Amino acid sequence: MVVVDTKTILAQVCAEYGWSLKAIEIMPDHVHLFLEASPDDTPSSIARTLKSISAVHIFTAFPKLKERKFWGSGLWSRGCYYGSVGAVTEESVKKYIENQKSNIGGSE
Repeated sequence: MVVVDTKTILAQVCAEYGWSLKAIEIMPDHVHLFLEASPDDTPSSIARTLKSISAVHIFTAFPKLKERKFWGSGLWSRGCYYGSVGAVTEESVKKYIENQKSNIGGSE
């Protein structure tokens, strides 16, 4: 299943790069990730690494996905949103991410 594999590969990349993955949710058109990284790792480099490695793995595992859904284009869009935790607790961010699917009525 693409959702499970996407979560797995993103978690593996985080572990390999020393980033602590706190929460993840795969939505129909985007991904919510909450992770902790060194100040030396910029948000843009983290996103670029996660997107590039995961796209290769996903398209290798699901070659029909590239043909059918993406017509030869990339898996991820160029855009990203980065935010930092400061005014809210880590637990609040985790709960927000974990509840995203229930907020739209979707399921895995």
